[in-house]
Amino acid sequence: MAKESTLRFGAQTDEVTSLLRIVNMVRAGDAATRPEIGRVTGLGRGVVTQRVDQAIEMGYLEDGEFGPSSGGRAPRTLRFRSGRGRIVVCALGALHIHVGVAMLEGDILEQSHRAWDIARGPAETLDTALAMIDEVLARTPDVPVWGVSVGIPGPVDFHSGRPVAPPIMPGWNGFDIRRRFEERYEAPVWVDNDVNLLALNERSRRRDESLDLIYCKVGSGIGAGLLSQGRIHRGANGAAGDIGHVRVAGSDALCRCGKIGCLEAVAGGWALVRDAEVAVADGAAGVLAARTREGEPLTPEAIARAAENGDALAISLIQQCARVVGESIAALVNMFNPGTIVIGGAVVGAGEVFLAEVRQRVYELSLPLATRDLAIVQSQNDLREPLRGGAEMVREQLFDATFPRWFADGRPTTAAIHPAG
Repeated sequence: MAKESTLRFGAQTDEVTSLLRIVNMVRAGDAATRPEIGRVTGLGRGVVTQRVDQAIEMGYLEDGEFGPSSGGRAPRTLRFRSGRGRIVVCALGALHIHVGVAMLEGDILEQSHRAWDIARGPAETLDTALAMIDEVLARTPDVPVWGVSVGIPGPVDFHSGRPVAPPIMPGWNGFDIRRRFEERYEAPVWVDNDVNLLALNERSRRRDESLDLIYCKVGSGIGAGLLSQGRIHRGANGAAGDIGHVRVAGSDALCRCGKIGCLEAVAGGWALVRDAEVAVADGAAGVLAARTREGEPLTPEAIARAAENGDALAISLIQQCARVVGESIAALVNMFNPGTIVIGGAVVGAGEVFLAEVRQRVYELSLPLATRDLAIVQSQNDLREPLRGGAEMVREQLFDATFPRWFADGRPTTAAIHPAG
């Protein structure tokens, strides 16, 4: 296209800037008609018409139904063509693989889930995940994949997409996860810590683009995703929020990372199971202990459910865990001053038994100003949370972070977003 070819250049002109803005306004629902675009942007009617025509010609927008009239001819609405591409999401957990596919508006169309031990290594794990994704893709519209999100339960260098010394992922250190997905789907790929995806899901669910929030996940391990004014705070190298390996004063528990006294080694899901096993072996009474002796698996989820149902051993374990976690969260509250803390992971099943203890420690140890408007709530505990968060990350990276690099091509390319070298 002649108009499209004029947009393939180095510098971003005013024409391109306004075109990108208009596409994103329609995509985000900030404007739905040409007159609305003119009012929001201050552009003249002729310029708006020209830019909208360009966006339609390039395949980003399309005309919709007629909108309400304000006295004259009813304006025709505009729609973002979200059906042009698919988003693939792969959420790897310590003990599961969860994959899904969304269109460009971010809603998960299809998903698949299976139990899996991530310690089986990257080759076998990714082979399994890719096969699951292919099965899910086959159940969705046959349009190109525009982006892929991969969440993992460990530290990630976000720039390279490679795990960095992940404690519960033997064999994954430095592994090029991005390459496997790029080769399969010929689309840009982003790899991030799984808790960051959960934080992004909260932003999407609350529809708050200026959210200050901490998502704290207490599952097999412990981690936190930090949202500052709606943006994930990853830090200089992607390690922000990794509170699971903060030292707990007075603890000599050996952590899976090889260090002593880490928060995860004191209060993580595997530490809960370890302490429960010791208590049962020492003759603890109650429903949880009895069922464990009868052969039922002892898991963090089982302990959380037993605590909610009033089991004394489970309650004591959950409260001890919550006190220590609350102390670490209080430090984050003093430094970060969030408006909301969301607690997720295996402990969510304990409900208020866990939350009440966390709230007490946070309010005891944090500055009054930092807790004045603070809400501490539990997550929805929805299986699709990491999938929706992964789709949200891809949408953010495509349309907020990298759109100028690839929009003239009509769809994102790996070369434009992750250039070699």
